[in-house]
Amino acid sequence: MSEPPTTAQDVTRPLTEPVPPADGLRRVVSAVLGDLRAVDGALYAAVAATPTPTLDRALRRLSHTADHSKISFAIAGALALAGSRPRRAALAGVGAIAVASASANLLGKRLVRRDRPDREAARVTVDRHVPMPTSASFPSGHTASAVAFATAVGTVVPAASVPLGALAGAVGYSRIHTGVHYPGDVAAGAVLGIASAATALAVASARFPASYRRR
Repeated sequence: MSEPPTTAQDVTRPLTEPVPPADGLRRVVSAVLGDLRAVDGALYAAVAATPTPTLDRALRRLSHTADHSKISFAIAGALALAGSRPRRAALAGVGAIAVASASANLLGKRLVRRDRPDREAARVTVDRHVPMPTSASFPSGHTASAVAFATAVGTVVPAASVPLGALAGAVGYSRIHTGVHYPGDVAAGAVLGIASAATALAVASARFPASYRRR
């Protein structure tokens, strides 16, 4: 029987030498990420395999309407006509969208470069289809912008937080339902949206302290 091949690493590291902490940490992180990807894919497949004919077309329309934050901008326009405080909320919301969009598209997608889901392999029904974006999948820009707007506006006008939060959640889920994002992309987009709103509100408070002070 032939002996197993000896590598350079085997020669330089005695058998009794413990694995360096950095190598052990790397293995743990790699294993955890692998498990998370498996869960992410399983959730995506479960949504794709669940028949929901009543929801399919509605969520497809919602996902399409949310392109380029059209829904949020329309709400911001309405708020701008409703008084001084709603107007400040609208400005904060639009600023949060700008931060979220830049962070997702110019940083997140270019750094991670995750491929889009294989919608055909998952057998996502055609009734759900929206155009598959050509950009990277992680994070979800639609979700980041919708959550950023909802968080910023809801902070300035608390009465708007629940309906706008529900709308942002629906937009995020619609991206999974239509097959263009994994659930993990949407979760990351939501976290990025909250951070973007906090950034926009901090800038607004520093620039206009009297207008954006806490109440």
